[in-house]
Amino acid sequence: MKTFVCIKRVPDTSEAEVKVDATGKDVDNSRFSFDINDADNYAVEEAVLIKEAKGGTVQVVCLGPQDADVMIRMALAKGGDSAIRIDDPRINVLDPLKVAKVLAAVVKGQEFDLVLTGCMANDDGNMAVGVAMAEELGVPHAAMVKKLEVEDGKVKAHRELEGGISEVVEIDLPAVITIQTGINEPRYAPIRGIRQAQKKELKVLKLEDLGLAESDVNADSSLVELQKLYIPEVVSHAEIIEGEPEEKAEIMATKLVKGGLL
Repeated sequence: MKTFVCIKRVPDTSEAEVKVDATGKDVDNSRFSFDINDADNYAVEEAVLIKEAKGGTVQVVCLGPQDADVMIRMALAKGGDSAIRIDDPRINVLDPLKVAKVLAAVVKGQEFDLVLTGCMANDDGNMAVGVAMAEELGVPHAAMVKKLEVEDGKVKAHRELEGGISEVVEIDLPAVITIQTGINEPRYAPIRGIRQAQKKELKVLKLEDLGLAESDVNADSSLVELQKLYIPEVVSHAEIIEGEPEEKAEIMATKLVKGGLL
């Protein structure tokens, strides 16, 4: 099995105040720490589990700056065999379709069985990259997969749908799978693996290395345009209604009627 797993470096905003920078089109990330996208971490684990069960190789692919190398090396330490990082400022990283075109260009022309991605990005909430990659590669896909069974020449994917419903689909290989969190339990990188990861191949590529023209993936060719970022203004506040249940019900009903909700 030859598996590619795509990962993304994202900021951890859980304990940091998010502020829009001077350009109005980005956030001030000077106080952020960065790590692998949550769902991508599960995709890495799933790729390594498949390798351990079926043999083969795992190649990590990342679109990002040099700072992403630490995260990439950790994925290699967990069982990845080699990695490719695409670093080119001409790529419009805000457009998931352009990102998918770039990532697919890494895989095109190579033999592969599976391409795994996380189902969603923590930072922008996009869920389109994996599905768009399948279209670029001309192979079938399954999204939001919470259980994956690899068989000879095909995979059985258990997909999570709305309302807690599951769907089981069987698709032929090669294929693209977007992995849902909780599909497995991501491992910690062992000390030995971290040391070995420093010696594993990590190629850095530009658009020319992928056979892509700037006009294929830049902002001018994109249908997605970021005009501005802003912190939503708080225009209302919660009101706690005091009193006996009957009194509270009457007040609530009055407010709903006046608000046009009843």
